[in-house]
Amino acid sequence: MTTHSRHDAMSQEEFALRSQSAYHKSSRYDAGGRSWSGVTTPEAQELSRKNAGAHYSSLRKKKRRKRVLKGLLVTFLLLLVSCAVAAVAYIAHINGKITKHVDQSLLNVLTDTQDNDPFYMLLLGTDKDGERTESADYGSDFSAYRTDTIILARVDPGKKKVTLISIPRDTYVDMGENGSAKINSAYSFGGAAYATQVVSKFAGVPISHYAEVDMDGFAAIVDQLGGVTVNLPVEVKDPYYTGLDLPAGEQTLDGQTAALLGRSRHAYDNYGGGDFYRAANQRMLIGAVIKKIMSSNPLTLAGTVSTLAGYVTTDMDVSSIAGLATRFLGMDVDKDIYSGQCPTISQLRDEVWYEFCDTARWKEIMGRVDKGLPPYTDTDQDFTSGVAGSVGQSTGDSATNGTDGSGEVKAEHSGSVLVLNGAGIQGIASQVSNRLEKAGFSAMADNADARTDTLVVYNEGARGKAAGVIEDLGLSSEPVANDGSWSTGVDVVVVIGSSWAK
Repeated sequence: MTTHSRHDAMSQEEFALRSQSAYHKSSRYDAGGRSWSGVTTPEAQELSRKNAGAHYSSLRKKKRRKRVLKGLLVTFLLLLVSCAVAAVAYIAHINGKITKHVDQSLLNVLTDTQDNDPFYMLLLGTDKDGERTESADYGSDFSAYRTDTIILARVDPGKKKVTLISIPRDTYVDMGENGSAKINSAYSFGGAAYATQVVSKFAGVPISHYAEVDMDGFAAIVDQLGGVTVNLPVEVKDPYYTGLDLPAGEQTLDGQTAALLGRSRHAYDNYGGGDFYRAANQRMLIGAVIKKIMSSNPLTLAGTVSTLAGYVTTDMDVSSIAGLATRFLGMDVDKDIYSGQCPTISQLRDEVWYEFCDTARWKEIMGRVDKGLPPYTDTDQDFTSGVAGSVGQSTGDSATNGTDGSGEVKAEHSGSVLVLNGAGIQGIASQVSNRLEKAGFSAMADNADARTDTLVVYNEGARGKAAGVIEDLGLSSEPVANDGSWSTGVDVVVVIGSSWAK
C-alpha cells in the first residue's frame, strides 16, 4: 500500500506557486530595503534599517499630539460646562436673594405689561437695615417700618425714557379701613403689597414692578461703582443731623456721603420744607447711579449686581433686569430722564403736620407723565430748581414743548401720525403715510370728512413731533395746536389739502 504525502492531492505546479507566495510574504525585503526582485520601492525605503527609527518616532509624536489635543479639547469642554454650571448657580443664588421677600400678595397687586410698552415701577427706600431687623426694638416684621422714600417711576423701553416722580412721605391719604394717615405708613399696615396698592390708587396708574432698598444698601452700591458725581447748586450744611458740609458745585461722593445727602433735609430749612429738597437730591442721586452703571465695565457691573442682591428686594429676576438694561443702552441721562414730584400744601391737622395733595395739579402732572412728557409745563412749578440737585428735565411742552429754551422748536422724528386725505387725490394719504414711516414715525392713512387746505395739527406735548413732520414733508406751514376738532389719539394729525398738489 503506497503512502501519499499531504501534497499529493495537488499538482506540483500549484504546490510550487503556494510555497513561493508564502516565502515572499515572510521575506519580501532584504536588509537594504530592496525587494528580492532587486527593485527598491518607496515603502521599502521608509522601512529600511537606516530610516525605521525616525519613521516610528514620527508616528509616536503624531499619536502624542493627538492625545494632547484630545486632552485639551476635553479640558476646554469641561471648563465650559463648569463655567455654565457656575453661572447658572450664581444667577439662581442672586435671584433667590433679590426675590426672597416678594410674596404672592405683592405679585397679585402688580399688573402685567407687554414686552416693549411703558410701565410704572414703585421704588421704596427704607431704613430696614440688618442691624435694625436683628434688634429687639424693630425686628424683621414690616409693621415696624415706614418708607422714607417713595418714587413712582415710569419706564419706557421703546423710547429709552424714565420719569421719576417723588411722593412726599407725609402726604395725607385715605386708606379705607386703615383710616386716613401719612402715605408712608401704608408699608407698616400691609408691607410692600399694601404700599403698592395705596400708591397705585393715589397716582391713578397701574404698577407693574416693585423695588425696595435700604439706605445702607444705597451706600454700598455707590461704593461698588467707585462713587458718583453730582452737581450741587448751593452748599449743603447739616451739622446737627447728618453732619454734612458739602460745597456747591460738581463733586464725586462716596457711598456714605451719598446716602447722607439722600437723608439730609434740615440743610434746606432756610428754603422751606426740607423733604422736597431732599427728594430732589434723591432723584439726582438715582440719575447719577444710572449714569455710572451705563458707563461701567462688565466686571464692575457683575460686582454691582452682587451688591444689589444683598440690599434690594424686587419682583424682577436677573434676566429681566439685564434685558431691560440692554434696551436702555445709549441712553442720555441728562436728556432722557424726567423728574418732578407730587404737588402738596403743608397743613397742621390734629397737631400733626401733613402734606395735602393739590389734586388738580397732581392730575395734570400725572396726565403728562402718562403721555411720556416732562411733569411740568413751566419752570416755576419746580420750586426746588436752583437749590437742590436735579437730574434730566422737569419742564417742557404745551406752548414751549420741543424748544431748546430760546423758543426755537427742536424737530423730533418719532411718534404717531394720522394722515387725512382732504385733497381728493386717490392714494395721496397712503403715499404721505409711507413717507413718514420711512422717516421714523408710526403713521396711518384715512380720509378727511371734507376737502380742506393742508394742515399740521399737534396734540399736547407733540409740538416737536409736528416740527419733524413738517421738516420731513418739506412743508413751509407752521403747526397749530389741536383745538378739539381733530383726533387726540395720536401725536400729530396731517391733513393733505388742495395746496399739496400745487
